[in-house]
Amino acid sequence: MAIPITVLDCDLLLYGRGHRTLDRFKLDDVSDEYLMSMYGFPRQFIYYLVELLGANLSRPTQRSRAISPETQILAALGFYTSGSFQTRMGDAIGISQASMSRCVANVTEALVERASQFIRFPADEASIQALKDEFYGLAGMPGVMGVVDCIHVAIKAPNAEDLSYVNRKGLHSLNCLMVCDIRGALMTVETNWPGSLQDCAVLQQSSLSSQFEAGMHKDSWLLGDSSFFLRTWLMTPLHIPETPAEYRYNMAHSATHSVIEKTFRTLCSRFRCLDGSKGALQYSPEKSSHIILACCVLHNISLEHGMDVWSSPMTGPMEQPPEEEYEHMESLDLEADRIRQELMLTHFS
Repeated sequence: MAIPITVLDCDLLLYGRGHRTLDRFKLDDVSDEYLMSMYGFPRQFIYYLVELLGANLSRPTQRSRAISPETQILAALGFYTSGSFQTRMGDAIGISQASMSRCVANVTEALVERASQFIRFPADEASIQALKDEFYGLAGMPGVMGVVDCIHVAIKAPNAEDLSYVNRKGLHSLNCLMVCDIRGALMTVETNWPGSLQDCAVLQQSSLSSQFEAGMHKDSWLLGDSSFFLRTWLMTPLHIPETPAEYRYNMAHSATHSVIEKTFRTLCSRFRCLDGSKGALQYSPEKSSHIILACCVLHNISLEHGMDVWSSPMTGPMEQPPEEEYEHMESLDLEADRIRQELMLTHFS
């Protein structure tokens, strides 16, 4: 009899403490250092999220006392930045681990609903030209409006179609396609692709490819590494450069493409739920995909609020399948090959 009484008492204490803390926990009562250490973001940023997501997080509930939007956002930020439903995280804001999980789900869906608001290519010609100018200023590569690459995020083994999510390292993952600008702001994010797909297959099936193939961004191109096929809108490095112009092209390509590699490291450093250090995301592929997208939305919002994308100490992301494991993609597109040759002749000779 002693054991169930003890469990019941702990449960009552947890929920009782939670309800009392819910009323008295205020952002103004804690320091900026505390907020940064526990939730990864400063006070004003959290206030902005409360204003942005408050309506979604204040939906009617059957519970006698709903969790406030502020508390839900703190719970979600705590998970995104730590990768763990730690007891101390819930205790800090007065909610149980089960409530933490519900908060993460609510905030994640609210952020996903706003993905198109914060993750997008510029629409006007002046902004597109500004992108090109910024990339050209970095390493002399003309016409670039973004850099593209894929990153694997570990997930638990799904119940169905298990093998489709096993990547080359033998881990279950989602292979996420992203494009960023020179500041590290994400302009395209597709997080739903199973880990067994190679990068070139992900790009070929993506909505990003459809947009560029339809000519939505004429006179511009993306930069991708050697795991992708050369296209008229996607410039890749030469497998074996021979001339000085080819070497200079490859050097400029590498220096420019490194922006997205740096962005990936920053994402995984700020949002530790993505880096695999606390284990794989313990959700279905669909829910894991939404969590990754939510972190990407937060990444872009933080940039809009003047937070330096590369200010955090960087740790490596989840170990990616080594590039040398991929076959080098030879161009099957003669027009794309002509454009690359012309680019080298005009700008790197």
